Amino acid sequence: MKKSDFHYDLPPELIAQAPLPQRSASRLLVVPPAPAPFADRGIRDLPDLLQPGDLLVFNDTRVIPARLFGQKASGGRVEILIERLLPGNEALAQIGASKSPKAGSRIALDAGGEAEVLGREEEFYRLRFHVPESLEAWLLHAGRLPLPPYIHREAGADDTERYQTVFAREIGAVAAPTAGLHFDEALLDALRARGIGFGHVTLHVGAGTFQPVRVDDLSEHRMHSEWLNVSAALIEDIRRTREAGGHVIAVGTTVVRALESALRDGELQPFSGETRIFILPGYRIRSVDMLLTNFHLPESTLLMLVSAFAGKERMSAAYEHAIRERYRFFSYGDAMLLYPEQVK
Repeated sequence: MKKSDFHYDLPPELIAQAPLPQRSASRLLVVPPAPAPFADRGIRDLPDLLQPGDLLVFNDTRVIPARLFGQKASGGRVEILIERLLPGNEALAQIGASKSPKAGSRIALDAGGEAEVLGREEEFYRLRFHVPESLEAWLLHAGRLPLPPYIHREAGADDTERYQTVFAREIGAVAAPTAGLHFDEALLDALRARGIGFGHVTLHVGAGTFQPVRVDDLSEHRMHSEWLNVSAALIEDIRRTREAGGHVIAVGTTVVRALESALRDGELQPFSGETRIFILPGYRIRSVDMLLTNFHLPESTLLMLVSAFAGKERMSAAYEHAIRERYRFFSYGDAMLLYPEQVK
């Protein structure tokens, strides 16, 4: 299978550059199995599209202000994008500079303090931060929110709230689990009133989610690593839901990645650790029954994942429909409700 198999042409004006005034005002493209027609709905219709006893599973990761600026001793400007917080005020990070910094060098940070370069770990630098408090606490007031690269503006005050889900609680992501951005308290209340349950995983979304696939032969692609936690309590909720005839609905591809990573011999097991799972057509997703997701970049691993779930031809048709109907794409865009491909 080739990367080019997942290409599509997207008019640039359909890339959402800012959120809508209300989270739950987004459109929702419902994609049932073929040959049933697509349905153009809204996120606020979700309670009517689900059944009492169904279970929505959210990713409760919280985005950290992970973008920093500084300069090397030579005076060269540096941009730092933290990928992951580590013990001892250390972090893995991407560094943008005219020349790669060497181990042992220090970067004077615009927000105060220094970052010491300890060395390289694969595509990232390992840094130790010399700041007056814990790195996590310091970033909350010193860092800047890292908007995705396809949003062509600096993060503003509104993004501090809107590029964060209303249920975010576990600090550690550098990108939002964007399907969750559509939910506000009013929609959550309507879903509860409908008798729909909620569960949570944690998967700290890394900046690698925006990295392009650099090989055309997908068998040669190596996925970036992300940390996740799937609890025993959630697994029990999923078991009870399915035994009662309910459906498990993943809110976002990160939930699918987390739950599929927690499968052992076909059964969900509590799991906390790293995943590099790469899901593409030919892989059968078993942990969820439906998937709520945003529209994904051409040739991205996330587009490959949703194609594995709903079927590649079905996804191609859905994206053609969304472009024709002028849906808004990517992080601040609209959403799809996907049903699994009917395997013959």
